[in-house]
Amino acid sequence: MNNNTVPVYNLNDGHILPQIALGTYQIRGMQGVDQILAAIQIGYRLIDTSTNYDSEGAVGEAIRRSGIPRSSFYVTSKLPGQYHHREDALKMIEETLLRLRLDYLDLYLIHWPLPKRDNYVEAWTALIEAQKRGLIRSIGVSNFEAAHLDRIIEATGVTPAVNQNEIHPYWIQNSLLQANKDRGIVTESWSPLGRGIGELKEPIILELAEKYHKNAGQIILRWHLQRGVLPVPKAGSLQHQRDNLALWNFELTADEIIAISSLTKVDGRVDNQDPNTYEEFN
Repeated sequence: MNNNTVPVYNLNDGHILPQIALGTYQIRGMQGVDQILAAIQIGYRLIDTSTNYDSEGAVGEAIRRSGIPRSSFYVTSKLPGQYHHREDALKMIEETLLRLRLDYLDLYLIHWPLPKRDNYVEAWTALIEAQKRGLIRSIGVSNFEAAHLDRIIEATGVTPAVNQNEIHPYWIQNSLLQANKDRGIVTESWSPLGRGIGELKEPIILELAEKYHKNAGQIILRWHLQRGVLPVPKAGSLQHQRDNLALWNFELTADEIIAISSLTKVDGRVDNQDPNTYEEFN
């Protein structure tokens, strides 16, 4: 499947996003440039990076080397926690654009709410300002719970276009998906395969992989799509990149979606990163 046939999600601000992204966590340096460029060449256009990933430079270089117009891409980056004060956030957005060597970002997210520091509302006002200046087209958040969402919406009157959360079969987040949907927010999933810990070996996943002639990762990514979630899988190898684009030629049944969702656990987070208590890189 090439980019022209990847379906899109419509955002609440009038923009669109392809239904799958290339995650670039730990994809960096010149090897990262080659990996990202390979993904672009087979059809990826939504590329997810972050200042914390140290991959912004590689993303920008791969886009330039591709020879494909900038307007064909959807580039996402994220605000680190130490820059939640308004002026710091605005400067960091500018720094991100300098590293990417781009004039604007398609989507920019607050990476974590960090409620103990309690500056995420101020950070949100900075994203709103950057959007007004034309530095960002769509603004959103990551790892926000419903209460965090309501607080920034009530404080500013501006609803995020996207909320990127940890979602995978061991941590299905039904209530948060509904909260995002109720507010008109598109849900993205980071670590959509659970970082390959356990889910890929679950009997129900392997059974469905055999039934549909797919691999376990493709079954899980299809589960995300049918739940209305935009997955952001990291994929460094060309084969994994190809596999992650081959998701629209089969469909799971409603019972199969339920069966995969039944794998969820009370303590299913991969690294126990609770947005209500997590302190980013501290």
